[in-house]
Amino acid sequence: MNILTPFPELLVYSFFAPTILRIGAALVLLYVAVVAVRRRREIAHYTLPLVRGGAWVAWCSAALHGMLAFMLGSGYYTQVAAILGMLASIKGFLLTRRYLALFPLSRSAYALLFFILLSLLLSGAGALAFDLPL
Repeated sequence: MNILTPFPELLVYSFFAPTILRIGAALVLLYVAVVAVRRRREIAHYTLPLVRGGAWVAWCSAALHGMLAFMLGSGYYTQVAAILGMLASIKGFLLTRRYLALFPLSRSAYALLFFILLSLLLSGAGALAFDLPL
């Protein structure tokens, strides 16, 4: 038995669904970058595993998240940006309680960001992107 969709005319715009996800994820990552720059003095006092700490940690975090936000927002190598963003969201999910200034989102927000990026990895960039659709 087939069930008809209640709004079939909206399915014409289904190619824009990944675009909406890309823009949303880019805005979240841009927010994380801005917070890292604003809280750079507080972040400089953290002692992080493996890399120790310093003022450069905030700038590296802001540069990484800003670069990912640009890549996702413009649709430039979206799947590569999605993989890197998924790694950053896993790191944020695991370390957000210990380093609140460096990871300003809640654990549930990082989990949601992970699944949005996973969806982009599997579906591609969508409309209005530099990536070529498959």
